[in-house]
Parts: sequence; structure tokens; C-alpha cells
Amino acid sequence: MSPIVTILNGPNLNLLGKREPEIYGRETLAEVEADCRRVGAELGLSIEFHQSNREYEIIDFIHGARERAAGIVINPAAFTHTSVAILDALHTFAGPIIEVHISNVHKREAFRHHSFVSAVASGVIIGCGTQGYAFALQRLAKLIGA
Repeated sequence: MSPIVTILNGPNLNLLGKREPEIYGRETLAEVEADCRRVGAELGLSIEFHQSNREYEIIDFIHGARERAAGIVINPAAFTHTSVAILDALHTFAGPIIEVHISNVHKREAFRHHSFVSAVASGVIIGCGTQGYAFALQRLAKLIGA
């Protein structure tokens, strides 16, 4: 059986491709999911893909991943800069965690420069567009020995 990787997407990523395409690109979240499933299959990984605008649902997804997943890829979006609760949930996960940001947050507003999630992440991929998800899956495959 293939190792499971849980991919989590935070608030407003459901609007990917429509919201500020000059920052986030024109690719939709459905297209990102399809690409993640394709890359995951190439790497021998099973993909669970989720998006929520609700902090508690992301926490519930993390709790669920504790029992099933070998690794987590997370784009916490705005929760990156605000959620100690998501950080605490990620602390309960034993496997590697890769944090992904589509835009280069360091070229943006100062409040975006701090990430609570980075404190627990095995790696951080910033500013590579949606291709960052594929990079994260490749790194996770190495870390979990897939």
C-alpha cells in the first residue's frame, strides 16, 4: 500500500485562479489537486487533498492525518501568520511537514513574513507558484523513504 500524504489548504485557496491572479496565478485549486495526484502517483504516494476556510476543520484534518498519513503538505494561507492552534495541532503529528506558499511572502506585507507553521515544518517552499506543491511532494517522498 502506498504511503498517504495529506495536503491541506487554508482560507481563500478555494478561489485560486480567480482571486488576485497576478499574485497567485490562474491555476485553480482543482488543477492543483489533479497535479498533486499525478505527481503523487509517480512517486508512489496516495494523496488526501483538503481545503477549508475554517481553522477548526484544518485542525481536524491534522488530527485525522495522525492515524493515517506519513506526511503533511500544508499551505495554511492567512492562518500561517495567526494560528497557534494549527501549530499546536501540527506538533502532535509525528511525520514530516512541508509548508508551501504560492507567492513569495517575503516580498509582500511585513505581517506575512512571520509563520507559526515554520516552527514545526521540515521544509518551507515559498514563491514557486503552484509548482511548490510538486516540490513538496518530491521532498516528502525522500523524507519518508517512498
